[in-house]
Amino acid sequence: MKDPRVRKLCKQLVTYSCALKLGERVLIEMFGHQPELVATLIEEVYAVGAQPVVRLRDMTVQRALLRGATAEKWDFEAENDAALLRGVQAYIGIGACMNGFETSDVSAEKTTLYSKHYSGPVHGKIRVPHTRWAVLRYPTPATAQEAKMSLEAFEDYYFNVCTLDYAKMSVAMDALVERMARADKVHIKGPDTDLTFSIKGLPPIKCDGKVNIPDGEVFSAPVKTSVNGVISFNTPSMYNGVEFSGIRLTFRDGKIVEATANRTQRLNQILDTDEGARYVGEFSFGVNPFVTEPMLDTLFDEKIAGSFHFTPGHCYDTCDNGNQSDIHWDLVCIQRPEYGGGEIWLDDELIRKDGLFVPAALQCLNPEAFR
Repeated sequence: MKDPRVRKLCKQLVTYSCALKLGERVLIEMFGHQPELVATLIEEVYAVGAQPVVRLRDMTVQRALLRGATAEKWDFEAENDAALLRGVQAYIGIGACMNGFETSDVSAEKTTLYSKHYSGPVHGKIRVPHTRWAVLRYPTPATAQEAKMSLEAFEDYYFNVCTLDYAKMSVAMDALVERMARADKVHIKGPDTDLTFSIKGLPPIKCDGKVNIPDGEVFSAPVKTSVNGVISFNTPSMYNGVEFSGIRLTFRDGKIVEATANRTQRLNQILDTDEGARYVGEFSFGVNPFVTEPMLDTLFDEKIAGSFHFTPGHCYDTCDNGNQSDIHWDLVCIQRPEYGGGEIWLDDELIRKDGLFVPAALQCLNPEAFR
């Protein structure tokens, strides 16, 4: 018997996140082996009169491809997959990997090649701006281990987080959208962090279950050359199968001029992918009340209540600060007291302190408002 929670998730993806309509096509791309999920998604797509196109991928195979691929190989695949994406109206991407570190021994040169010749042209330039898309993870023993939970406990947590009342969250986000729209200067303070930048004229965007699952963030972007100061991230981050921790960035007039981490050389190789990789394409508040602890998965970690993320690389077309890059790397900092605390100011108003919103109009986004 199929898990009813799987049906609920699939229906949400099809009817709410991607809002599929009669006659439309959706590309379903699965990284892993979860036939029940994919089959249920197909049924829900057919139920609304849309057409599913399915691609099943395996990370062991992907590792082998990455390790030997040339630019010409990725150019060929990019040309074909770009044509496919141009022919669909929506995209659902699912990660269900058995080993989150499967590609950790792929060299930085090979991952950069993949970013420049495949993922940037296909996903950055076509999928993100031109389709209605949703990406998500799915519970596996590997993701349960990352969350430091049993598989059963993680499944319960996962379905609670991913199928929450996004419509309620969307309404609560409106006040933050309005406040950010009026803002010019942002000042972030915290342990080894003192960063200023402007978001003037760049629209805030609420993410309320229509793009990433789980969702729960409100993002904007800094004026490209306005970022100055130092920022230290207290949440580990996985990039192409490699774990980074202790990332510390120094900015001067928008550009990352110094970058250190547990893997400083590898970090700088990523930031040297292209000119835009050392500038920032996104600044975002994480506000999902049920995502509370990091689990080395950006899709979850960037939504953590009381966090923010700052993103070297490509901006989104919906909030275009002019920064173009083949990378988009969300780096997360949690500001709750147990993680060292911190403050975010908009102009001269304290907006969030130690992970909680201060102005009365924004307190509807604090976790207690959802419990």
